[in-house]
Amino acid sequence: MAREMKAEAPRSLIIACGALGREIVDTLRLNGWEQLQVTCLPAIWHNRPQKIPEGVRGKIRAARARGIERIFVAYGDCGTGGLLDQVLEEEGACRLPGPHCYAFYSGQAAFDIMADRDPTCFYLTDYLTRHFDRLIIEGLALDRHPELLPDYFGNYTKLVYLAQVKDPALEEKARAAADFLELQYDYRFTGLGELGDFLAAAAEGAALGTGSLQETAEPQTSAAGEV
Repeated sequence: MAREMKAEAPRSLIIACGALGREIVDTLRLNGWEQLQVTCLPAIWHNRPQKIPEGVRGKIRAARARGIERIFVAYGDCGTGGLLDQVLEEEGACRLPGPHCYAFYSGQAAFDIMADRDPTCFYLTDYLTRHFDRLIIEGLALDRHPELLPDYFGNYTKLVYLAQVKDPALEEKARAAADFLELQYDYRFTGLGELGDFLAAAAEGAALGTGSLQETAEPQTSAAGEV
């Protein structure tokens, strides 16, 4: 008698901002969370956040058409003014808490304290540090029009590098970015913060066959640093 083949359950999906893709893929690989797949939308959409909600909706519907039911969205609100949350409610998916990556890397409460203490900070993550020349210098045309620097950054006093990994080369790049922008420099190691918790909860939800983070057990301890 032929052996019955057990149908493989559809894998779960994380729809992520491209600026988080490297950290997410590395985390899934290091933890062996093979039950989670990742697909990314362009990081440059942060400059046009009106594209994000329908872009996420398209990814959700394409995934469901392939039989994937458990979908987790690795975005903050990211300047969508609540429109992303509206899409997620309509489509039955959940996202990272908080307004942006600075908050969930730092931890929302810690970031609120930091921002209230000094609202004149400009923040970099590992992604923004790696791509500072392309996204900031070239993206804002500061290489061609350095006279625009005070217009863009005149109200900032400090650059705060929120580091996800301890990498001396990245820290050196962040210091150079602060020098270029003529800002004071501050370094804070956050690790993945609430993104790490989100991924752990998503992996557990995928393993248990649930589609809601609220149905999972407590995620692993956050790696966020202290303020």
